[in-house]
Amino acid sequence: MSPLDRVPPNLRGQDGEGSVQVHQDETAKIEGAKVFSVYGKGGIGKSTTSSNLSAAFSMLGKRVLQIGCDPKHDSTFTLTGTLVPTVIDILKEVDFHPEELRAEDFVFDGFNGVKCVEAGGPPAGTGCGGYVVGQTVKLLKQHHMLEDTDVVIFDVLGDVVCGGFAAPLQHADRALIVTANDFDSIYAMNRIIAAVQAKSVNYKVRLAGCVANRSKDTDEVDRYCRTVGFDRIAHMPDLDAIRRSRLKKKTLFEMPDDEEIVQVRKEYIRLAETLWNGTEPLAPAPLPDREIFELLGFD
Repeated sequence: MSPLDRVPPNLRGQDGEGSVQVHQDETAKIEGAKVFSVYGKGGIGKSTTSSNLSAAFSMLGKRVLQIGCDPKHDSTFTLTGTLVPTVIDILKEVDFHPEELRAEDFVFDGFNGVKCVEAGGPPAGTGCGGYVVGQTVKLLKQHHMLEDTDVVIFDVLGDVVCGGFAAPLQHADRALIVTANDFDSIYAMNRIIAAVQAKSVNYKVRLAGCVANRSKDTDEVDRYCRTVGFDRIAHMPDLDAIRRSRLKKKTLFEMPDDEEIVQVRKEYIRLAETLWNGTEPLAPAPLPDREIFELLGFD
């Protein structure tokens, strides 16, 4: 029988069916801290959101650890003021003998005591980012870095089908999606919702809601949320002050106290309080591609 005559695999099943998955090592579970993973399409502002959210949690007196999960390793530079070495780079230096590492080799201090880690990743097309995320969590546990932590934030790369996308969901309590008030961002959010819910079959992760970022208005985001049963839990407007903070390699909490920045800081503090106090586990019904295409936009 020709391979072409075989019944094609069913790729519409539950988590892991029809694909190679990165499975969680039971010894690598994060315990004691509240764990959030931040998702969204590439370039939507996940790192800006993650870093300012980490800063907001720290302003509430929480002990925060932020883990960047993108090979670009630019998640934490507004917290540290620099591009820190990645876990994968540090491991290469010791020929992948993690027992030779100290915590200070890969964990760096950021604004207001936020601990910062960049997992890094293999060059494009050469390996799985999920492996690197798993090794990073193992190292943090081995060095007892999670024992004195209240909040862990994973800042995740934008590729929905990547192991690096999936791995943080094995640890997270809640997934937060960063979007904008436009078709491409909401279309990506719809796909991310489906991916998170597939993981939620086997893991504790649930959806917390979305953040409308870089958006003057939220009408399209809100219309989508009403349609599928999702919540917008914050709105960060499209302000030049936020762009300037990135150029200055600072969080908004280190910028001058002009009116716009003060207002956005308040929104980040409110978001941190909302997440810390706990959100209802959402179970939206993501739309088929054609239906979301018809839903969004204007006649």
